[in-house]
Amino acid sequence: MPRVHQAAIAVAAVALFATACTGTAAAPQANDDATQDTTITFWHGWSAPSEVAAIDANVKAFQAKFPNIKVKVVGNINDDKIKQALRAGGPSAPDVVSSFTTDNVGTFCASNVFADLRPFLDKSGVDLDKTFPKALQDYTQFQGKRCTLPLLNDAYGLYYNKNAFKAAGITAPPKTLSEFDAAAKKLTKAKGDGFSQLGFMPNFHGYESTTTHFAAQWNPTYFTADGKSNMAADPAFAKMLSWQSNLVKELGGFAKLEKYRSTFGDEWGAKNPFHTGQVAMAIDGEWRLGMAKEAGVGFDIGVAPFPVPDDQADTYGKGYLSGTVVGIANTSEKQNAAWELVKFMTTDTDAVVSFANAIHNVPSTLDALKSPKLVADDNFKTFLEIAQHPKSSTTPASSNGGAYQLTLQDFGYAFEAGKETDLAAGLAKTDTPVDKAIAQAK
Repeated sequence: MPRVHQAAIAVAAVALFATACTGTAAAPQANDDATQDTTITFWHGWSAPSEVAAIDANVKAFQAKFPNIKVKVVGNINDDKIKQALRAGGPSAPDVVSSFTTDNVGTFCASNVFADLRPFLDKSGVDLDKTFPKALQDYTQFQGKRCTLPLLNDAYGLYYNKNAFKAAGITAPPKTLSEFDAAAKKLTKAKGDGFSQLGFMPNFHGYESTTTHFAAQWNPTYFTADGKSNMAADPAFAKMLSWQSNLVKELGGFAKLEKYRSTFGDEWGAKNPFHTGQVAMAIDGEWRLGMAKEAGVGFDIGVAPFPVPDDQADTYGKGYLSGTVVGIANTSEKQNAAWELVKFMTTDTDAVVSFANAIHNVPSTLDALKSPKLVADDNFKTFLEIAQHPKSSTTPASSNGGAYQLTLQDFGYAFEAGKETDLAAGLAKTDTPVDKAIAQAK
């Protein structure tokens, strides 16, 4: 299950975290002997029984390799609990921490609550470029400081109802946005003042149809070299918003789509609108495959990369990437032992593959992505290819977490609803609070 939006939910708490913690973390304590008997504490956010079992199996495999290092595992921990514990320190604080909110990496690194992993990587001879895809390297560091490493990966692509495609006479998934728009309209069936089937839900409240997920198809630059917001200057953002708002109009208009959206079931439940056939196409991550199977979907599912702008047709295959991160608490007095666990979970190919197989996520290392032990049907292989595409991208880390993404999303809500009509002026106004928030966080 994806955790990307938890960054948005927790952004207010994280902003306070940055203010409260900057410069207060203790100095690194990497003086312990990892060959001696010791116990470390590992906090993670997984809570579903299958996910917890997968983590426990991974830890058990680690302890078989390092029998002297006992691991106390604590699950269902969110970033709010993490920031409180790392700020306080003490014997009850964790040594190793996993977080779903990749947007908070900038906060973790800038506030020094997570240890700098570069000395550990150098000591162990880990070559990042030979170990992790570039996009994953990008979202696990901030301004040159690497305080986290990737722990599995999420890739976003296009889901489509093959039965609906066949009925509409569509023989292949669209590759460009013009093809996508045409397919969305062709797949849309009116019913009264609503729909019996919608080709695609473009509204920004439509679950994974967010500004950042769409914008990735243009490979935008969110910040300038000196850290200023770049959303007004980079035409990618205006192009994305223009495309999205145009599709909203072509599929019936904002109000009509919102009324239909109110009939959707829970995103994470069996009544997800793609499961029920209410929408024929959806943007979503690799986890949807397992969820659709569990829901007993009654049609054949197709998966493809999300379409790209027509003038970037040669980049087809890319997509938005995110994932889970793991790091070492800077207050830990057992950082060498903690590093052994972090290194095992993030770089040991068998460990990464077995974990990915267990929770149906994309592996986070180059070797694991190519491992013959990886369980992958044709649909899942699509996500593996998206994860390795050189043009796949993510949202950059920021010193105040994902606040800049929320600011863009809020403007997107206003623009699609017609409350904001001047796109250029609106994006310029969006830059201002982003810059102020970053300056305040610093």
